[in-house]
Amino acid sequence: MSRIDDLVAAMTLDEKIGQLTMISLGAETIVTGPGATREPSIAELREGRLGSVLNLVGRDRIHALQKIAVEDTRLGIPLLFALDVIHGYRTCFPVPLGETAAFRPDLWEKTARFAAEEATEDALALTFTPMLDLARDPRWGRIVEGPGEDPHVGAVYARAKVRGFQTDDLARPDALAATAKHFVAYGAVTAGRDYASVDISERTLHEVYLPAFRAAVDAGCAAIMPAFVDLAGRPMSGDRALLTDLVRSTWGFEGIHVSDYDAVGELVAHGVAGDMVEAAALALNAGMDLDMMSPAYPQGLKTALERGLTDLATLDATVRRVLALKERLGLFDAPFGRGDPARPSARSRAERRALAREAAAASMVLLDNCDAILPLAATGGPIALIGPFAEAAFDMMGPWYGLGDQEETIDLAQGLRAAFRDREILVAAGVERDGDDVSGIAAAVAVAAQSDVVLLAVGEPAGLSGEAASRVRPGLTGRQAELARAVVATGRPVVVLLTCGRPLIEPWLYDAAAATLVLWYPGGEAGHAVGDLLAGRRSPSGRLPVSWPRDVGQIPLHYGERPTGRPFLDGEHFTTRYIDSPNDPQFPFGAGLGYGSIDIGKPRPATDRLIAGESLTVAIDLAHAGGMACETPIFVFLHDRVASTSRPVLELKHFEVVGLMPGETRTLTVTLPPAAFACLGPDLEPRIEPGLFDVLVGPSADRRTLKGAVVEVGTAPVA
Repeated sequence: MSRIDDLVAAMTLDEKIGQLTMISLGAETIVTGPGATREPSIAELREGRLGSVLNLVGRDRIHALQKIAVEDTRLGIPLLFALDVIHGYRTCFPVPLGETAAFRPDLWEKTARFAAEEATEDALALTFTPMLDLARDPRWGRIVEGPGEDPHVGAVYARAKVRGFQTDDLARPDALAATAKHFVAYGAVTAGRDYASVDISERTLHEVYLPAFRAAVDAGCAAIMPAFVDLAGRPMSGDRALLTDLVRSTWGFEGIHVSDYDAVGELVAHGVAGDMVEAAALALNAGMDLDMMSPAYPQGLKTALERGLTDLATLDATVRRVLALKERLGLFDAPFGRGDPARPSARSRAERRALAREAAAASMVLLDNCDAILPLAATGGPIALIGPFAEAAFDMMGPWYGLGDQEETIDLAQGLRAAFRDREILVAAGVERDGDDVSGIAAAVAVAAQSDVVLLAVGEPAGLSGEAASRVRPGLTGRQAELARAVVATGRPVVVLLTCGRPLIEPWLYDAAAATLVLWYPGGEAGHAVGDLLAGRRSPSGRLPVSWPRDVGQIPLHYGERPTGRPFLDGEHFTTRYIDSPNDPQFPFGAGLGYGSIDIGKPRPATDRLIAGESLTVAIDLAHAGGMACETPIFVFLHDRVASTSRPVLELKHFEVVGLMPGETRTLTVTLPPAAFACLGPDLEPRIEPGLFDVLVGPSADRRTLKGAVVEVGTAPVA
């Protein structure tokens, strides 16, 4: 028998349930509820009634508990230690939505690798990321944690993050097990309200929300976290059809399902379980392996077995999966391998800070740059830095910042003073980030009047972004809009520096500003990265991973709509349109500018007809068209003109960042695999249907900027 079989055969019922129980230690409780008040004792650990721990940090503390687990318990089964390492551990990188704006899978993988190295040096073995919830509604606060609106981007992001965290060997002492979350369609909550119900079509589920999770499974992710929500009345924590039938049986997932915080117990509140006993049985039968911080498994599973609501075979299979992950992580053979003080740090502090600076700069998006006001000259009159985010180091880190230290975070004022040593930087907050005090506006206006240019540092506090931070009107908070109007009224040129974790809907401000630079929450090197861009040391290269609405009434909004029988026609009344607003977002998916420009030529497919199942090679001629050396993502879309089900007007199939020097030309060659031409048929199974496909390339999803060619996909050999 294997080690795992031997252990399962030797375990008592309490020990088996203990392996499925995850509790929080060492961190402030973030929710209240039946699971939040548990205070597990060392006696529970010694009795084998505890298998996993989250929120405990510090190598010495973790190793002390691990020593008890492996030396003082009957079977010596090691503990699994986990933490939300979302966008860095000690080194703080940009939030995921911001980092996605770089459109660089190499960068996504590298920041995950650096974070994993830091976390495992502190003895952690599991992280609850990447978050793969696509979101098309910026009212939902957790849009900040995910990869935006597009399923192809989400899939590429998933693969990069899983590789970065886990490497190719989970037993490595610097490998951090990744958890793909929140399965599935959490980003589609009703009205953008966190934890609310989700009700979408099966087609939308399979075409939009599942692909990123399938990519994570194919990349070997160790764990999946089901979402808090229900999908059409089926709470994810108890949905066997998805957790087991789809993910395990169809996709071949071999890892564990770990519940979100108290989510198993919340099956009672969902109304699908009458008590914790029924909740425990429902979750276990569905395939849930770890119960995080609810009383359901520890208090309900015994009784569920007695009542016949579940059986011992199901329990044993669940325990085996948990033990198998611990074995894959090398915890049985090297329980103290992560956090071994004899293992030197993989990176120097300078290397980590350099990557944080690179990631922050690459993620920032320049939306407007009227009269080429940016970059700013190295010499000249005073620069006014006005707004409540001018010296807000904490907000630069954003939500879920791990163990990032705001004392080490470079705020905007620090970064600008370092970047413009020969220009005076005048700083005034004007207002608070989220308060009603306007007494500082007059002083801020006076500072603006003394300057050559105003950098207006406004946005959304980090505490108002993320989980449980839905907003009915995602815009500037507090009295920032009043400050902005007063500064704009001075007539001085205004450059908006926007700190945010989602699109903030302030169309008047973006129209009035000379330039708008979206910073997101850029991390520990925020100020230096902003200084690099404003001083022209590098050209902005970030592009929007989400459509940016001009009004809350357009939400949900995304570029991949399906064609309608009455498409919008300018001047026609009975077409799909608003009567009081344009249909288009203020800024489309992929929008962004640099200090130089690249001309994107018409795509040149290698053939105008291919057989279903063949790849297509497309050549795209690129030429630097003026300004500085620059980088820009090139987007390749397809549109299937006629199919058995109506296809979106644009489907992203490839993106790639290309850099050109002044005067340089280049031909980019892209290969679209056969799967790029597939759609889900009426049975929701993938198929390639014959017909005409538009191959469209450009700098964004704005159809007015795209250049195209037509390719026919046939079922017969090409003559």
